[in-house]
Amino acid sequence: MFVDRVEIYCRAGDGGDGCVSFRREAHVPRGGPDGGDGGRGGSIVIEASTHESSLAGLVGHKHWKADRGRHGEGNLRTGKSGKDIVIKVPRGTLVKDSNRGHLLKDLTDDEERIVVAKGGKGGRGNKHYASAVNRTPREFEQGEQGEQRNVVLELKVIADVGLVGLPNAGKSTLLSRLSRAQPEIAEYPFTTKYPNLGIVNVGFDHQFVLADIPGLIEGAHAGVGLGHEFLKHVERTRILVHLVEPTPLDGSDPVQNYRTIRNELQEYDSALAMREEIAVVTKSELPDAQPAQQLLEEEFGIEVLLISAVTGQGLPILTRKILERLSLVKER
Repeated sequence: MFVDRVEIYCRAGDGGDGCVSFRREAHVPRGGPDGGDGGRGGSIVIEASTHESSLAGLVGHKHWKADRGRHGEGNLRTGKSGKDIVIKVPRGTLVKDSNRGHLLKDLTDDEERIVVAKGGKGGRGNKHYASAVNRTPREFEQGEQGEQRNVVLELKVIADVGLVGLPNAGKSTLLSRLSRAQPEIAEYPFTTKYPNLGIVNVGFDHQFVLADIPGLIEGAHAGVGLGHEFLKHVERTRILVHLVEPTPLDGSDPVQNYRTIRNELQEYDSALAMREEIAVVTKSELPDAQPAQQLLEEEFGIEVLLISAVTGQGLPILTRKILERLSLVKER
């Protein structure tokens, strides 16, 4: 199950109380104060990890509570600190404060972390209150309360390349052909309900992460279909591969279909419309594929590749073109 948004409650541990104690030894009738400090409460930490691909593991665990610190003891013994809780999330997770709505951290790098609820500080024992005029202090300090916070975790997939296009354009098939990913593939539209990631290896020293973004439809920028649920995952990609089906099942025009997706990207975020893009006509084994390629090139004045994920035609050219565009993006 793929989950890209979840809300959790985080409660850090309280600090332990300081101790009131006095030395008791044989032949030492007036032992001084020796109360130890309380231990620190455990904190709640959220950490990005490349080993996580979804927030699904948090669905059944909405409440997180760290251990409190132990109280201080005599003989200047400090209480044991509470253990921190580390919540692993995928790279690309936005950590937001649920109540105020502001962004706390954008976790984009592996092992990047943020403390969302800090454990309470341990209280001081009576040893700290000893002075020349107060040699038998009974004062001590209580531990601080741990922080608590409602946190929203929102995942935006991080990938080098994003596959976009109308439903049934062949995105899932292409992903499965170029990588070891195994997305659901069928002859009907909307088989992909969530983004799929795959690592594409080119030769021995080049690779890139490819994301199959679920099929967009007209009005997606306004929330039609799953709208923003799909488009938000396009934001993280460095370049786009726009797939166009030459003979759509609904009899629509491939040129208009290309224009529809371009408009949706523009309406959602104008920066997406300026992103590096490779236009591709899929299913080159069909008789209408080459005419569709020529129409797109004439209408928009762009280079359009012709490929087939079934026969493999044009796939080496496509991967080479992707590597070239990625290298150009890196140089900027």
